[in-house]
Amino acid sequence: MIDISVSNLVKEFEVGKKILDGLTFQVDAGERVGLLGPNGCGKTTLLRILTGVMDYDQGEVVIAPGKRLGLISQIPVYPAGYTVEDVLDTAFAPLRKMEEEMAALAGRMAAGESDPAVLSRYDKLTAAYQAGGGYETQTNKNKVCNGLTIPQEMRARPFDQLSGGEKTRVNLGRLILEDTDILLLDEPTNHLDLRATEWLEEYLEKFKGTVLTVSHDRYFLDKVVDRIVEIKEGKAEFYAGNYSFYAVEKERRYEEQLRQYEKEQAKIQQLEKAAEQMRVWAYSGMDKTFKRVKSMEKRIERMRVTDRPKKERKMEMRFGEREFRGDEVLSIKHLSKSFDGRTLFSDVELEVAGGERIALLGDNGTGKSTLLKIVLGEEEPDGGKVRLGPTVKVGYLPQVIHFDHPERTLVDTLVYDQDCTASTARNRLAAFKFRGEDVFKTVSSLSGGELSRLRLCMLMDAKINLLILDEPTNHLDIQSREWIEEAVEEYEGNLLFVSHDRYFIERFATRIWMLEDGCITDFRGTYEEYQAARARSRAVQPAPAAKSEPEKKEKPRRPGGTKNLEKEVAAAERAVAKAEEQMDELEQQIQEASADYLKLQELYEQREALEEEILKLYGTWEALSAQLEEARG
Repeated sequence: MIDISVSNLVKEFEVGKKILDGLTFQVDAGERVGLLGPNGCGKTTLLRILTGVMDYDQGEVVIAPGKRLGLISQIPVYPAGYTVEDVLDTAFAPLRKMEEEMAALAGRMAAGESDPAVLSRYDKLTAAYQAGGGYETQTNKNKVCNGLTIPQEMRARPFDQLSGGEKTRVNLGRLILEDTDILLLDEPTNHLDLRATEWLEEYLEKFKGTVLTVSHDRYFLDKVVDRIVEIKEGKAEFYAGNYSFYAVEKERRYEEQLRQYEKEQAKIQQLEKAAEQMRVWAYSGMDKTFKRVKSMEKRIERMRVTDRPKKERKMEMRFGEREFRGDEVLSIKHLSKSFDGRTLFSDVELEVAGGERIALLGDNGTGKSTLLKIVLGEEEPDGGKVRLGPTVKVGYLPQVIHFDHPERTLVDTLVYDQDCTASTARNRLAAFKFRGEDVFKTVSSLSGGELSRLRLCMLMDAKINLLILDEPTNHLDIQSREWIEEAVEEYEGNLLFVSHDRYFIERFATRIWMLEDGCITDFRGTYEEYQAARARSRAVQPAPAAKSEPEKKEKPRRPGGTKNLEKEVAAAERAVAKAEEQMDELEQQIQEASADYLKLQELYEQREALEEEILKLYGTWEALSAQLEEARG
């Protein structure tokens, strides 16, 4: 069954410039498809057309009837005063309407109305409400919030006071809770940290519906999608695999098309040479050859079927490097920093020697960017000190790009900042794919990716030996990410970077600083080695006790050694099993009483009480099990 069908789609914003030019593709039910292409090729435009937000000029777009479609892209506007909890609850609007109608029907039945139509409608609503997860809304909401790191404190905050990244996370959570059949995702991992991204990947693996995602996160594409649709010059090209397959297959197709083109050109040149000789003979009196010349020229025109394949021109600049002398690059002693009473990190001690490439990782909000700003001297620590080596010259690419004079053109920005001629400025900008009229754009009109390119253009001219990057691949398309990776690959100095791009981390990190719970874990090795070490650590770690004591105290021994404790654990297990059997019986009674509103209310209250009892029994069993482990150890 086809969920999405797009046929000969045409869309233009300027006359004569078609952003989509005969785009045709389909997505079958249950497929996971990645939508690729450079920034500006029409990916987001296509998603808006699919949701009906934007109209198109020609073609046909069909969404399978009855299928619910959800898009996470632009942040919707919510009423003033809406909290994060209110936004998440909008996902349950259809269920809330069912609740209202069920309550109204229940009131009519309680008043003595016995119309069969009322009873039938109530039965149908009850079944639909249960099938739609009406009784599990709070549980599902908590699971999604935990996975996307939306804590209880954040859920109480006004939505309009959140940062852009936080709003994106909340809206992604809302979309997941809506339980749509077709998910359209526009750069879903842009504002997610590693933990939330991994959680989203696991969710999508279990998701039974259809997924169409625009993403520049290559790890995410490898993990989630099984087919690639690339938008190229307004049309679709297809690749039957994930991103890794696409990268290899795209290069193979380019080489094959180039060989075909060169073979055709060689044959055409050979025929043109023969045709030219025949013309000479014709003009020398051999009139019959004119006909053969005309025939050969037609044959040559028929052979011109393969265009020369195009390959994105690479940016050919590299970081200017300054010679590094000495062993010490960076020394951090007893460093501490807090904000609004919350400790970001405390008593951090780290040493960096020459030639190291360090990835600073951690969840959003843990203080990674703050630590970088302290190293750069832009932020003052609460305690401790940071010392850079005497010959260290720092180059810094921040997460949020800011220019002091956004009203200037690109060429003027370089002329003033780099103290160079307009000709030199244009040559440097051209190396960063700012060509022609682009150089006369104002800085304020640039996209996020273009701002990053301009800042890099200015940064690469400086002679540096410590390069600090804060989310360097954010807002960049895959081609630009690959280019910056090539530039960093050639750079031989010291590197300290914050990133959630796992391709970038795995390629460059030789040391990991993991910032969590106010401390930095210093691991010498690659990201893959760090992940493996962490997995081994979790595997051998014993089950934690309910609460660790501040000081170790000698615990009184239980009479009878561990024998009595084993009996208590077994008794707790039996109590849990018995309570779960009661819950199964209660669920059966609820199904049987679906048409009896008063009985249902009574059974729901019993279920709620039993759920609380089961939680307490589980707590007792876990505590006793932990004590038994400790006693045996």
